[in-house]
Amino acid sequence: MSERPLAGRRIYFVGIGGAGLSAYANISRAWGAEVRGWDVRETIFLEALEGIEVDIGGDPTPSGGFEVVVSAAHTDRSAGTRRGEFLAELVSLRRSIVVGGAHGKTTTAAMIAHVLRELGDDPAWIIGGVVPQLGGNAGSGDGWLVVEGDESDRSIGLLRPEIAVVTNVELDHHAAYGSQAELSDFFESWLAAAPEVVRGWELEPVSFELAVPGEHNRRNAAAALAALELAGITRAAAEESVAGFSGVGRRFELVGDRQGISVYDDYGHNPTEIAATLRTARARTEGRLIAVYQPHVYERTRQLATELGAALGLADMAVVTDIVDGRDAPRPGVTGKLVLDRVPKGVRRGWAPTLASASEIALHWARPGDVVVTLGVGEPWRIARAIVEGLAE
Repeated sequence: MSERPLAGRRIYFVGIGGAGLSAYANISRAWGAEVRGWDVRETIFLEALEGIEVDIGGDPTPSGGFEVVVSAAHTDRSAGTRRGEFLAELVSLRRSIVVGGAHGKTTTAAMIAHVLRELGDDPAWIIGGVVPQLGGNAGSGDGWLVVEGDESDRSIGLLRPEIAVVTNVELDHHAAYGSQAELSDFFESWLAAAPEVVRGWELEPVSFELAVPGEHNRRNAAAALAALELAGITRAAAEESVAGFSGVGRRFELVGDRQGISVYDDYGHNPTEIAATLRTARARTEGRLIAVYQPHVYERTRQLATELGAALGLADMAVVTDIVDGRDAPRPGVTGKLVLDRVPKGVRRGWAPTLASASEIALHWARPGDVVVTLGVGEPWRIARAIVEGLAE
């Protein structure tokens, strides 16, 4: 196969600052396409798009001759190929390993790509997070293509990999699935089309020490190792390499440590992920634990407010922002207050309508010895950075 299978293509990505499309843009450029894009504002993922021309704000303005690829969040802004269909095209170009699941799929996919590269396979990868050891969220090697799939809009169902991995099945996309059973049936239908399959819940967590903390990462590593064995990597070699995997950006990422206060940022956004992250954080401090959560999806907030509040109750203090730029339509009466009101009594609670007010509350509360964790899909990383900057003043 050509090392530049997209040579001659001119592609304009609408929503290029998102976790997914930023990776698609990077690998498209590496595979020979001319790439440009648009997003509504600056995002953390634009930092990985050095050298790509990006329009910020206003409306998307693709030049003549550019084909358009549109993220799920911006289908109302521009006509074009949907991101899932474009990803399916990329997957069809290479022997592929695709990882899906409610949580852990980014880390599991990154672990697989890391091990393959460490052991000389020269993989390509498309991952919804920046992986420092890999140098970004996309890579263009000649070996296996490792991809993080997305069930939130059912687009993972379009992908036809040689090895299909599902880390776990848990309903948190209520707009796409009516029940846990419907989600399970969807995943099983997708797995049935793959020659090789890994079901993460059937595996025991690894027992050896990992560079990344938490029981959830032991489960992620077990799924990664199972996939690697199917890809022809010996277990012993894979275990040694995966043990040295140091993590993905925004997955319990230390943003700063000042005045004896440690500030972490994490992508966790559903109750299971939030609870796992806060348990990991709790094990790292004898001081107080402050959680700051930014809800992102109106329907998830409505359906899971009680569970989200309970998960935040693992902290000593919880700050909740309003829903910021949710990717679905607003619903009457659905705000971040639904979650905050369900945080258990005994936990100090703070309402922060904006990201700026969230950082102000956390700075006011934090004392030496405390750990602060910002959580959510959207832009809680901005809160974490503001807290660290505030601690320096």
